[in-house]
Amino acid sequence: MTLSKLIVASLLASLLLLHLVDADQSAHVQTQGSLLQKIDCNGACAARCRLSSRPRLCKRACGTCCRRCNCVPPGTAGNQEVCPCYASLTTHGGKRKCP
Repeated sequence: MTLSKLIVASLLASLLLLHLVDADQSAHVQTQGSLLQKIDCNGACAARCRLSSRPRLCKRACGTCCRRCNCVPPGTAGNQEVCPCYASLTTHGGKRKCP
């Protein structure tokens, strides 16, 4: 009888501990998500590609880069030093991927 009470008590303690750890991890994930705000890639890429001769291609490439880097340089060209991740992405051929 004492052994079964000990097993039940240890099981309840284990479940409580697991619940507390899970709650702490979910709170940590929520605070990290609020610190890193996602930008509006569609709007940023529309502004970036508005003068492009191939706007659909530009927006598609820009959108891929924006989702990966969460950054789009200002203006319609250049300024890639503002977003190092955006500037570092290349195609298989070694050319810059992001417009």
